Amino acid sequence: MKTSDFNFDLPAELLAEHPSEHRDEARLMVLNRKTETIEHKLFKDVVDYFDEGDLFIFNNTKVFPARLYGNKEKTGAKIEVFLLRELDKETRVWDVLVDPARKIRIGNKLFFTEDESLVAEVIDNTTSRGRTLRFLFDGSYEEFRAKLKELGETPLPKYIKREVEPEDAERYQTIYAKVEGAVAAPTAGLHFSKHLMKRLEIKGIDFAEVTLHVGLGTFNPIEVEDLSKHKMESEEIFIDEKNAQIINNAVDAHKRVCAVGTTTMRTLETSVSSNKKISAFHGWTNKFIYPPHEFGVANCMITNFHTPKSTLIMMIAAFAGRDFVMHAYEEAVKEKYKFYSYGDAMLIL
Repeated sequence: MKTSDFNFDLPAELLAEHPSEHRDEARLMVLNRKTETIEHKLFKDVVDYFDEGDLFIFNNTKVFPARLYGNKEKTGAKIEVFLLRELDKETRVWDVLVDPARKIRIGNKLFFTEDESLVAEVIDNTTSRGRTLRFLFDGSYEEFRAKLKELGETPLPKYIKREVEPEDAERYQTIYAKVEGAVAAPTAGLHFSKHLMKRLEIKGIDFAEVTLHVGLGTFNPIEVEDLSKHKMESEEIFIDEKNAQIINNAVDAHKRVCAVGTTTMRTLETSVSSNKKISAFHGWTNKFIYPPHEFGVANCMITNFHTPKSTLIMMIAAFAGRDFVMHAYEEAVKEKYKFYSYGDAMLIL
């Protein structure tokens, strides 16, 4: 399999700039792998495809407002700082991306407030845009995090050209988000509303949760034609004992086990053993799933529509078959489905 096998023409107007008016009223394309048929529904119809005892597995990571704007000392130039991950809690050292990066060198200071209450010093270069910053803040760790939250902006993906709006703080977050640590939302989960969750519950459908803190690596373009040479960035994952048990019980009972999103699927595939059992796990994953791949846990999944040649469309192709997926994407373009983070959804059975 080559990167070019996953290319297709995606008209720019199909990239969703805004979410659907109601979470569960995005469009839903339903793919049946056995019959290779496609249906067109609304997301709230997802409940019709599941029965009592079936299981949905959600990624409960929570997005934090990771995009900050500061000014460079002396020149006052405006610099965007995108927080990637905290490296050291005690010394307030973070991995970040800076833009524009050319003039940000080791030793430079960035000021985020008029009163200089939050300042950062560049202590290392990691990549062309990556830097390591030490934040200087006079206060407790809790106060420091509160200050980051106050100054930070919802980290909408770069393809969304509009300004961040107040509704984004709520809509670029799943309703079940709990564990803060993601710089991008697990977007398949954005379609679940409280009302839909209640309807699933009433039908006797079970829920389990895992955590994968989504990093920007998810969006990194693949720059090699040979897929075996692409390296994914590592992302932190957690599965506790209780949720591992819920998942294993559903697998043992031959129920429908639905991974909500590619991040949930990567978490499951990282922690499944050779006997198809999930164990409690805390660690990092850089697992890259592309065809051919045998999936160990989930037998159906929900996902959004992904961009050409992305690692995400490759995972979907591994799950549903490349030819069927590329045909479905052609259909999606023809039917004007919305793509990417705020776009429509796909259920693969």
